Amino acid sequence: MLSRLFKRSARPIEKRAAGTGYTAQVIAARESYISGAGAVAELTATAQACVSLWEGCFALADVQGTDLLDRHTMALLARSAALRGEAVLLITERGLAPCVDWDLSTRHGIPRAYRLSVSEAGGARSFTALADEVLHLRIGSDTAAPWTGTAPLRRAQITAELLHQVETALRDVYRDAPLGSQIVHAPDGEPEDIDQLRRSIRGNRGGTLLFEGVAQATAAGMHPNLGKSPDQLSPDLSKSMAIETLGAARDAVAMAFGVLPGLLNRATTGPLVREAQRHLAGWTLQPVAMLLAEEATRKLGTEIMIDTLRPVQAYDVGGRARALSTIIKALAEAKEAGIDPASLNEAQTLVNWGEGDKAV
Repeated sequence: MLSRLFKRSARPIEKRAAGTGYTAQVIAARESYISGAGAVAELTATAQACVSLWEGCFALADVQGTDLLDRHTMALLARSAALRGEAVLLITERGLAPCVDWDLSTRHGIPRAYRLSVSEAGGARSFTALADEVLHLRIGSDTAAPWTGTAPLRRAQITAELLHQVETALRDVYRDAPLGSQIVHAPDGEPEDIDQLRRSIRGNRGGTLLFEGVAQATAAGMHPNLGKSPDQLSPDLSKSMAIETLGAARDAVAMAFGVLPGLLNRATTGPLVREAQRHLAGWTLQPVAMLLAEEATRKLGTEIMIDTLRPVQAYDVGGRARALSTIIKALAEAKEAGIDPASLNEAQTLVNWGEGDKAV
């Protein structure tokens, strides 16, 4: 009896999260979310030009099956996906309300509830919603956090940082360096005359900043008649490879957004522009549009299709015209030969032209 009264109860076993446990996954997901939303390269003209291409292409896209995805909403979706890697919109009776911030809970890696913040003119409004009430577009998802997206700049952090550093360095040079300034040499004379002459020609950046006599210049080994280099104060940026590095960083960032670097070249011609449009729409934006169409079909309960290829004319017009001529000729020959429609459709399916083959 006494042993039972004075016996200490066993302490509960303390469980700690492992290095790859839930806590580590949550921290990694939040770090990815915060870092992806604050990339400094977003402030560059290269990144904003690529984002504008995404925004314009989605605004022109053909949406079939719903009126909720209007052009303004599509542009918001494209911009959010390009800069944050994901976009969340609340489904309401009046349309889709874009969310500025959100948090969610998952089951088996699939979102089931959201805590949303919607911007209002007088301040943000926060509330919770089920997953079926939210349209969630995400690109570049990782297996560690498949419920979040990753922005293109987040996936290329080193290149984005390089572009930011190079443009910042060039900005500082043009802001602080004495560009266009030089040292002027004059014959020695009276100190009062030299001071008066120095005050009369002294200027700001781009003017004459320093003034000295020939005797001082000769003593310093910089006399013009001795064959020395000109007394220029402008920095020589050609030796730093800044222009080449800036161009390479711009091209790499453009490729991260799916934009061919040739589109940003000043010597670009019409065929290359069309090829860049076809590449951007076909390999980057149309897959994102299909992800959005699949999500909208599941949440809105109706079949939705989004086409970005036809509105931006991202195709070879001459090639499609020749293909149409070949198709018409083949149909005429098939009709003349007496081939039944079922056999003709089966033959067309073999080359992705038949009915129901889901080919564009």
